[in-house]
Amino acid sequence: MTNGDLTIRLIDASDVDAFRSIRLEALRAEPSVYASSYEDWASLSTEEWLKRMSEPVFVAFQGDDPVGLTGLLRQRSAKMAHRATIVMVYVREGLRRTGLAGNLLDAVVDLAREIGIRQLELTVSAENPAAIRFYRREGFVDVGRIPRALLHEGREIDELVMVRRIG
Repeated sequence: MTNGDLTIRLIDASDVDAFRSIRLEALRAEPSVYASSYEDWASLSTEEWLKRMSEPVFVAFQGDDPVGLTGLLRQRSAKMAHRATIVMVYVREGLRRTGLAGNLLDAVVDLAREIGIRQLELTVSAENPAAIRFYRREGFVDVGRIPRALLHEGREIDELVMVRRIG
């Protein structure tokens, strides 16, 4: 997908450096909203980064510069293979409210439908109202709350569980 000088694509092993760059940027820029920490990922070997790319990962590029990211984790069990979790959603600060997050989500939804996913799920920090509003606008509904799901700098942060049917 292309939008002006922005391109979104499903990345492969040749994009490992771009993936590393944008994922670490996300974890550094928004440390309280992700279950993972910068430290969790910064010391990974290239082989570990490649393993994390075994599930679909989409990166938004402005020229050659990675500026956004999202991934999809499909459930493995046969009875749950119609479900997948959206992970690692991030858009660089200067590109927020431009439609890029929606475009990244559209790319994930299109792929999910192609591979037979019927339900998308995600968790979002209860302290991230902009993300919660975005997901609700995109058709996700709240189905639960995980109290004290994240521990960041001594603070316990709840997460909302959200679901969207796509098939």
